[in-house]
Amino acid sequence: MYVHLNHICVCFIILYFLYYGIVTAVTLFWVLAVKRPPMITTQPESVTVFSVEDLVMTCEAIGNPLPMLVSKHTRPHKHIKSEDAILVMEEPSHQLSFQTTENSDLTQYQGKYVCYASNELGTAVSNEAILNTDGKNKLMKEKKVSLKAEEGNSMVLKCNPPQSSMEPIIHWMDWRLHHILLSERVVVGKDGNLYFAYLTTEDSRDDYTCNVQYLATRTILAKEPITLTVNPSNSVLRNRRPHMMRPTESHSTYHALRGQTIELECIVQGLPTPKVSWLRKDGELFESRTTKEMFNRRLRFSNISESDGGEYQCIAENSQGKATHTYFVTVEASPYWTIEPVSQLYAPGETVKLDCQADGIPSPTISWTINGIPLSATDKDPRRSLMPSGSLILEDVNFGDTAIYQCQASNKHGTILTNANVYVIELPPQILTEDGNQYTVAEGQKASLECETFGSPKPKLVSASYVSLLSPPDRTVILSPPQALKVQPGNTAIFTCQSLVDSKLSSPSIQWKKNGQNLSESHKYVIEFEDQALKQRGWEELKKVGGNKKRASLTLWPYMSYRFRVIAINDVDKSDPSKPSEIHNTPAEAPDNNPEDVRSESTDPDTLVITWEDMDKRNFNGPNFKYRVLWRRVVGSGPNWHTNYTTAPPFTVNDIGNFSAFEIKVQAVNEEGDGPEPDPVIGYSGEDFPLEAPMDVGVVLMNSTTIRVTWAAVDKETVRGHLLGYKIYLTRTGSRGHHRGRRAKESESTVVVETGANEEKKVISDLRPYSHYTLAVTVFNSKGEGPPSEPLSFKTEEGVPGPPTSLMLDSPSETEMTLHWTPPGQPNGVLIGYLLQYHPMQVETIDDPTVTHLTLKGLDRHSHYRFYLRGRTHAGDGEPIKREGATMLDGAPPANITTSVGENSVNFSWVAKKRHRNVSFQIFYLNKNGTISTLISTEKVNSSQSFYQLQGLTPGSHYRLRFSYRVTEVQPSFATQGWFIGVVSAIVLLLLILLILCFIKRSKGGKYSVKDKEEGPMDSEARPMKDETFGEYSDLEEKRTASQPSLGEESKLCSEDNLDFNGSSAITTELNMDESLASQFSRPSEGPDGLRGIPDNSPLNPNTISPATNGMPNSVTILD
Repeated sequence: MYVHLNHICVCFIILYFLYYGIVTAVTLFWVLAVKRPPMITTQPESVTVFSVEDLVMTCEAIGNPLPMLVSKHTRPHKHIKSEDAILVMEEPSHQLSFQTTENSDLTQYQGKYVCYASNELGTAVSNEAILNTDGKNKLMKEKKVSLKAEEGNSMVLKCNPPQSSMEPIIHWMDWRLHHILLSERVVVGKDGNLYFAYLTTEDSRDDYTCNVQYLATRTILAKEPITLTVNPSNSVLRNRRPHMMRPTESHSTYHALRGQTIELECIVQGLPTPKVSWLRKDGELFESRTTKEMFNRRLRFSNISESDGGEYQCIAENSQGKATHTYFVTVEASPYWTIEPVSQLYAPGETVKLDCQADGIPSPTISWTINGIPLSATDKDPRRSLMPSGSLILEDVNFGDTAIYQCQASNKHGTILTNANVYVIELPPQILTEDGNQYTVAEGQKASLECETFGSPKPKLVSASYVSLLSPPDRTVILSPPQALKVQPGNTAIFTCQSLVDSKLSSPSIQWKKNGQNLSESHKYVIEFEDQALKQRGWEELKKVGGNKKRASLTLWPYMSYRFRVIAINDVDKSDPSKPSEIHNTPAEAPDNNPEDVRSESTDPDTLVITWEDMDKRNFNGPNFKYRVLWRRVVGSGPNWHTNYTTAPPFTVNDIGNFSAFEIKVQAVNEEGDGPEPDPVIGYSGEDFPLEAPMDVGVVLMNSTTIRVTWAAVDKETVRGHLLGYKIYLTRTGSRGHHRGRRAKESESTVVVETGANEEKKVISDLRPYSHYTLAVTVFNSKGEGPPSEPLSFKTEEGVPGPPTSLMLDSPSETEMTLHWTPPGQPNGVLIGYLLQYHPMQVETIDDPTVTHLTLKGLDRHSHYRFYLRGRTHAGDGEPIKREGATMLDGAPPANITTSVGENSVNFSWVAKKRHRNVSFQIFYLNKNGTISTLISTEKVNSSQSFYQLQGLTPGSHYRLRFSYRVTEVQPSFATQGWFIGVVSAIVLLLLILLILCFIKRSKGGKYSVKDKEEGPMDSEARPMKDETFGEYSDLEEKRTASQPSLGEESKLCSEDNLDFNGSSAITTELNMDESLASQFSRPSEGPDGLRGIPDNSPLNPNTISPATNGMPNSVTILD
């Protein structure tokens, strides 16, 4: 090890006093004779060494007389006071060295080193330098690592670099030394590991190699390759919310030192790949203070400061949710100077104050040493005092106080030290300013006369005398300022400015300004040219020169006709071009370059096509320009070249043979001579189809969907072109579950997989399980493919089935659900049954593969269900088909029917109930103002329609409407049962008997009181539907008598109204086509008013509607 302690002589002596600002040419002779305290000019620096040859430290100092340099070693973990001097400078080399051997133990030299520079005026002390030792990194023997995972899972490939005091640089590469492609999904962590947010099948490879680079030792260590196999998922990839991979906790604390570079890191997994963003929770995150790296996974602080301390959060988000991690960043600081003591010359009797202040986190403590010895270890002197601020005061100094004082600031993060020279000396005063200086100052300006002095104590300037004082010049004045002008656009405006300048002064500098901005002179000139042979190109820039130039030297093309012009440019604009020059012709010369990008583009067999980039005509350099084309075979043609000439590319050579290598070159020539000798390039004649097929083709079944195809490389001579790779033709001929006749009808599908030129195996995935395949391999070049190999047949194993083709839901009742499905389109084996899963965690296993429906009972009428149905083979459960649904509720007639009357139509609207069975109804209407008594009915209207328009009505007429409804869908769960059929039959028979009785009663008639007939108003519901009575409800109707009602009045079932609708539910309403909506609903009343508003059981007041139950009719008559 060498510790260089060099002495810089006279030149540094001068610099030393320049440091104090006291050296001029006049006093240099005197300065050289003054003694100077030592000053360290080069501080030793901390190093890490790896061998004996690296043991080097440097310390340099100046002083007069030359200082003695000593390096002292502090053993590890001990304070500097317990140092042992082990390095001493030897004259005359002024160099310190360790006497070591090649087998020396480096660890004995570890520790802290301090350099001392001493002469008779004091001792200067350097900062501490730490010497660390480290062995050269070596890789331990490792086992090969093979990892397997399922597609969609996250993964971490560990690097585990060797332990070292140096921070390594990590590169993940493949065996070709190509970097692994990084992205938001695949990132490298600060720990060197490779992180996958989720895996895809393309991530499978056997050459993930972690390369560890150490810059200090210039070494790269390649670790053992890692094999990663990603198995395809048997089900649909499930999205996952983000989850922190590094760090794993929800929060962490990061301690940093001021000035350091730190990186906060968040690596996440999830599907799809989460996006990562950063924010500062306790303030604003300034982009100027931070940078984001590794696809936003790292937040980097360069030269961190105390203001950067705070709370930072990384947020990872995808469609499934988000994850966060919070960093609490604490920034502390090693000591740093805010005020340093100043070296100075002092005279005896002066008071010296050495100010020394430092800052840091935590706050540092200030201590002083004299010539490297702590104050506490020196004799107490009442003239010395230490202030609370850290300043050291020396009163009434004398020559014995000349020394070097060290101020030292320390906290837990380190120690800093600075030297201050106190040189007590008496020097006579001297004036350093030269005599005879002259100063020129304009009238009214301040005059500053310099007088620089030197001495100890510092001289005081008590008086000044002027040897000569010239009369001051008159100030420069503007006699005639520019005047405002008004000019038309395109005209010239001329501003004038006249000034008066004293003859004692130099010529004035005139400057114009526009709106406060300088209007400078021309900054540069642009020289343009026009090619007379290519005038269509216009004027082109040739050269730019500075504004102070009046001429320029131009480089021109030979054999060209030029015209030139010049344009001046300044900060504001550019001038109009000058008048063009006369035509200038340059003489012809031989070409000075050759065409570029010479290559072969042969496509047809037995031809060689040579082409290149055509040269610009300006590079022809002379008349009769052409290209000389040269070619010869690389092997077997000897040194002779074949030559031909052409004026433009390409050039074709025929009858040359299939795919042979040639040296080709193209040279530019004209009448004046040849261009430079070109370098040959390799080209090939046209390719032909390959002659042979790959041999030894084999197939290895890896699982039910993946195979590995192998083959032997073909002889490259038979390729007859550039070998681009191989093509694998994979044809599926049918399923193993079908007999030959059925399989013959199945359409065949072929997949072509291409490989690289150097590959002899290929893993192919996504095959159909339980299938018959044939395989053939071809080789191909740029021309095409060769013959295929012998077809190879193989069968894939049974796999899990695909999802069922369809799944439909049917609800027979409010607590039942029937599932109907069709088998999987891709059974991928022998189907052995089905697996049904549904909420809440219910599982139904169906062992019969022929079953295509299932009824679930006892379901909750208020719940929604999600069903997952999977097919099953001996290989396992397949992918599910998913459906959501709920049971159907019993139907009900529409409620809250709203009417809107138009000129000849009525709009009916209502809110359809979700999940309710459909109820169909009809609207019967009769014009009360008309002569036709027949009821008119509409088509059937479904309650799910929510809207119906009744058209064809007569404007100004009063209509009576009746809504008749019936539940159209009956429950299949019991409608087909025997007991239900018997009950319905009995009801029908009973109704038939009742109808017969009704007709008998009608035929006999009833006994009516004539008075009742005349005085009593007839009930509208019992009144026969005839022209003279139907719909005649008005204020003129008479009140009914109190006599006994007739049979028709007693039995609603036997009324004509109800017979018309066969016992179905009905709602009756009346409306007038020319009345407002408020008056369109009426019914008979006991009072003479006749209009009592909307009845309680109206569709507009649904609280009293009795819905149909279980598909049975509900007789409700409501008169609106």
